This record gives sequence, C-alpha cells and structure tokens, in this order.
Amino acid sequence: MAANAPAFDVGDYVVYPKHGVGRVVELQSEEIAGMKLELYVLRFEKERMTLRVPVNKVEAIGMRKLSRDKTLKEAMEKLKGKPKVKRTMWSRRAQEYEAKINSGDLVSIAEVTRDLFRPEDQPEQSYSERQIFEAASSRLARELAAMEKTDEPTALGKILDVLRKYAPQYYDSTEDA
Repeated sequence: MAANAPAFDVGDYVVYPKHGVGRVVELQSEEIAGMKLELYVLRFEKERMTLRVPVNKVEAIGMRKLSRDKTLKEAMEKLKGKPKVKRTMWSRRAQEYEAKINSGDLVSIAEVTRDLFRPEDQPEQSYSERQIFEAASSRLARELAAMEKTDEPTALGKILDVLRKYAPQYYDSTEDA
C-alpha cells in the first residue's frame, strides 16, 4: 500500500483536503502502540498548525501534490463562467459548498468561489455566505500562491480581478430579464 502512495519530500507543498496547502517539514519514524509508523509532518502556516500523517494513509486521506498547470487553468476558467445558484435551502447549499471545499479539488473550490462572489454593486451577502466565500477563495489563493511562488494576498488579488472582470455581465443580464 505504501509503495504506490505518492512520495513527498521535505520542503514539498502538498494539499490536505480538509486544511488546504501545507508544507512537508519533516519525515518521522515513531512507534505508536507497538507499531512502527512512518509519518509526514505537515505545517500549515496560516492556521499555525502542524499535522502528522501516516505515510500509508496518504492515499485514503486524499493528500496530493499541488495541482498541475492544466488543472489551475481549468480552475481559473471556472471563475469566468456564469454563477450557478440553486434554488434550494441555504443550509443544503452550504453543506454542498463545504463538501466541495473540503474535497481539495481545485476546480470545485473555484466553482464555490465563483458562485458566492458578489460584485460591489450587488446586494450584501449573509454572514454565512461571506464566510464560505472567504474559505473557498482563501483555499484557492493558497494553492495558486504556492504554484506561482507568490504570496496569498497577491494570488487572492488575481482571483478577485478575474471575478470582478467577468461577473458583472451575468448580473447585468439577469436584471434586464
């Protein structure tokens, strides 16, 4: 099982689905309950959190390397699309959005970011909508920043620029209908 798990080296950026982008800071061997375990030690700077992940659980958890350029391009294209807002109850939509964010899939996270973005001239979002939007856009920005070797605020600015450029056309057309 561990033989076909992705190999990460110290210093590699990785994506842990529930926490986003972290960095492998150490490989450890520990004996826990009489079993010898190989562990990746991950550091998540933004949350000031350290996580130890058994090497043999990497695949089951869904931990992965940073997305490829093709996936990043696809995610950035998603931001340009028309927001899809289902007419279901907010609690149900919120659960779906959280599941997409926690999946660790960059394109799904971009969808949530696009769907919850509100241009300045649109009505205010609810507190919970804003919280989920910020979680999704931050997660997207952290992976973009790691891939482009920049910082999170710069990456977030790039994402918001795309949203500001493409979103107004969708909001303008709904008012005319």
